[in-house]
Amino acid sequence: MRAGPNSRSTSTGRRTRVHVVSDVHGNTEALARAGDGADALVCLGDLVLFLDYADHSRGIFPDLFGVENADRIVALRTERRFEEARDFGRELWAGLDRNAAIVAAVRKQYAEMFAALPTPTYATYGNVDIPGLWPEYAGPGTTVLDGDRVEIGGRVFGFVGGGLRTPMRTPYEISDEEYAAKIEAVGPVDVLCTHIPPEVPELTYDTVARRFERGSRALLDAIRRTRPRYSVFGHVHQPLVRRMRIGDTECVNVGHFASTGRPWALEW
Repeated sequence: MRAGPNSRSTSTGRRTRVHVVSDVHGNTEALARAGDGADALVCLGDLVLFLDYADHSRGIFPDLFGVENADRIVALRTERRFEEARDFGRELWAGLDRNAAIVAAVRKQYAEMFAALPTPTYATYGNVDIPGLWPEYAGPGTTVLDGDRVEIGGRVFGFVGGGLRTPMRTPYEISDEEYAAKIEAVGPVDVLCTHIPPEVPELTYDTVARRFERGSRALLDAIRRTRPRYSVFGHVHQPLVRRMRIGDTECVNVGHFASTGRPWALEW
């Protein structure tokens, strides 16, 4: 399969090993080692740690408002009491410049994490990322792709970042139509890299948060239609299954990086 006219090539004449991570959520120490032994690192977003659902003392929210308030908002969201969670959040943010506080905290996290990325890294956005800030921190060794393709070791990788709209209202959520257009722009590839999974119950249900996250129907349709070798994604931290086949495609969840610090390896 050949790359499109705008694709970039890193093809070599030897075996290639690529490490794939997603949902870094502030684990900078492990991110600095994620490319060890690989020819390239692929990062599928969610670098930012706003609130750690496993450890409520970590993240931007508890840094600003304390662990007790973090405990409460996690409980409300887990119980799907989203309106109450939003009302509670509004009370906490009253009198504060929410955007300025969040952007300042995100900038600090991005400065650390982008500095830790190895060369070369190919990255796309997660739903909690702020794409507008990435050009300030992505160095020359990091290629940011969203609705784009790149050739690595003779295989074509396609990238689609962000998430679909939800009651959580995270920073980079887009409409189903916009997301489908990016999937269409990528076209047939060997490895389809996205932040969110295809819309399959086993891949979208989080067993710890006890809820279905949003997967993409357009992504599922593209997998069935174009039959990439692999579909790799994150977003769901503790899915019912981490790996399953859809037709000819091996679908792999790599969204465990924040907790395990281990990348998923692809070699050919």
